[in-house]
Amino acid sequence: MSGINDDLVGYRVEASDGHIGSVDRHSPDAGRDFVVVDTGPWIFGRHVLVPAEVITRVDAEERTVHLAATKAEVKDSPDFESGRHEDDVAVIRLIEQYYANRHM
Repeated sequence: MSGINDDLVGYRVEASDGHIGSVDRHSPDAGRDFVVVDTGPWIFGRHVLVPAEVITRVDAEERTVHLAATKAEVKDSPDFESGRHEDDVAVIRLIEQYYANRHM
């Protein structure tokens, strides 16, 4: 799903097996789209970067973003420090590869 915008900030985020947090912000990098998800207390307030391709559906009426990833997959995703890694190409590629290869 491309063309994500800041209108999603505050939306609930649902993994394929349950609630994981809310959209903190949108982070475009070199034409790539991502959402930064604040997981709140679920995994100790960690922020995770989720590529737009992992988003399966956005329900504007329910203000919810649905992912094609489980809670465990999101929890086990590579570390991302909000405000620090948005411009780190190596970190972005690592996260993209993680989500692309997680079913192998």
